Amino acid sequence: MFLKDRTALVTGSTSGIGLAYARALAAEGANVVINGFGDADAIERERAGIEKDFKVKARYSAANMMKPDEIAAMVAEAEKEFGAIDILVNNAGIQHVAPVEEFPIEKWDQIIAINLSSAFHATRAALPKMKAKGWGRIINTASAHAFVASPFKSAYVAAKHGIAGFTKTVALEVATNGITVNAIAPGYVWTPLVEKQIPDTMKARNMTKEQVINDVLLLAQPTKEFVTVEQVAALAVFLCTDAAKSITGTTLPMDGGWTAA
Repeated sequence: MFLKDRTALVTGSTSGIGLAYARALAAEGANVVINGFGDADAIERERAGIEKDFKVKARYSAANMMKPDEIAAMVAEAEKEFGAIDILVNNAGIQHVAPVEEFPIEKWDQIIAINLSSAFHATRAALPKMKAKGWGRIINTASAHAFVASPFKSAYVAAKHGIAGFTKTVALEVATNGITVNAIAPGYVWTPLVEKQIPDTMKARNMTKEQVINDVLLLAQPTKEFVTVEQVAALAVFLCTDAAKSITGTTLPMDGGWTAA
C-alpha cells in the first residue's frame, strides 16, 4: 500500500491495459480516476469493483480524448476532489490499418489526437500541481511500434514514435522536480480487443486459431507468447516506487524480444 493517499488518473482505462493499470495502482492504495468509452453499466461495475476490492476511492470521467477542453476539465475535476494527480497514465489509444494513399484523413487525425495529443494535453494540465508537491509519476503507453514500424499503420506508428520523443522531452524538463516520465512499450498484449480479432482473421486467411495466434499475431514476438495486462501494469507500479526514481526519460520495451533484432 505504498501509494496510499496518492491519486492516479488513467486514460483509456475502462478495459484492457488501462483497467489493469487502474486496478494495480489501486491495489497499492491509490485513489483512481478511470476514463474511456463503453457500456455505462459495465463501466460502473468496474468503478465500483475497484472501490470494493481495494477500499479506495474510484471516480469515472467520460472526457473525450479528442477534445483538449474536456481533458483539461477532467484533470481539474480530479484535482478539485483529490488535491492533485500524483500519477498520470496516458494510455488512451485506437488503431486503424490501411495503405497511406487510402488512409482516411479523419482516421489519421483521430489517431494522432487520441494516441499522442491527448498525452500532451493531460500532462500539460497535471504538471503544475505535481511540481508544487515535488513528486509525480507520468507513465505513457507506447508500443513496440515506438521503435519499429509495420506496414499499413502509418498513423499509429507515427503517434507511438511521437510518444517516445514526448516522454524524453518532458522528463528533461521536470528532472529536478521529483517527477519521473517514462513510457512502457508492449508488444502484442492479450486483451479482449485482440481476442475478438481472431475469428475474423481465421475466416479471412483460412487459418486455424492456433495459426492466427502464432503465424500472424505473434509472428514478431520471439517468445511466441502474449504479454499480459498484469505484466504491463506491474511495470507501471514499479515505476511509481522509490526504487525507480532514477529511471526517467525512457521507453521500456515489454515485447517478448520483438525489438531485440
